[in-house]
Amino acid sequence: MANGNNNGSDPEGRLFITFVVGLSLLAAIGGWLVVATSGLHPKPAGIVPDHPRTLVSFVLTNQTGRTVTQTELTGKYLVVDFLLTSCSLTCPVVNRHLAEIQALTTNQPNVQLVYLTVDPRDDTVPALADFGKKYGADPARWLMLTGDQTNLYHLIATSFLNQDLNDPFSYMPGNFSHTDRVALVDNQGHVRMYFDGLNDNVASNILTALAALRKHP
Repeated sequence: MANGNNNGSDPEGRLFITFVVGLSLLAAIGGWLVVATSGLHPKPAGIVPDHPRTLVSFVLTNQTGRTVTQTELTGKYLVVDFLLTSCSLTCPVVNRHLAEIQALTTNQPNVQLVYLTVDPRDDTVPALADFGKKYGADPARWLMLTGDQTNLYHLIATSFLNQDLNDPFSYMPGNFSHTDRVALVDNQGHVRMYFDGLNDNVASNILTALAALRKHP
């Protein structure tokens, strides 16, 4: 039986509606704050290795014909890319960014740039020398390395990139994946992060990561 004093007013209903509206407003404000402050705490620009990787022993040859081993890189921070001189699309973009990093780290002698060719058959010492000149590579600071294919591929596959030898459609020598990435190696020889070498901000991203590694090894 209806209550004769009910005039359409329901205090409990109004309270519930007020509560729901309040929660909705709080959620909306919270979402806005997340968006507004996301720029203050950007996500890391790099990609963490899928499993721990460390620079292994190697004996290779640089663009001047000099023998280079991993001991020469001990205690240095390495910026490593994996390309081939005959590549005309993505490789020039990545190398221009490496040239930018070389210029920005002029006063950081413990930063070493390293180019590991995935095409040692064609990337001979003279080919790497010409290629290095094209990008202003200083042989003392930017090592362009070639050598025996078996040793070179072992270094790349073990220390840096995945290799799928069962992919018949791979156009990349050695069937390496993500050769457009740039690896950052700390001064203990551990690969700490990869960066998209085609990203316009890759140089600044790597320098930021380097500064962070120096501060918090």
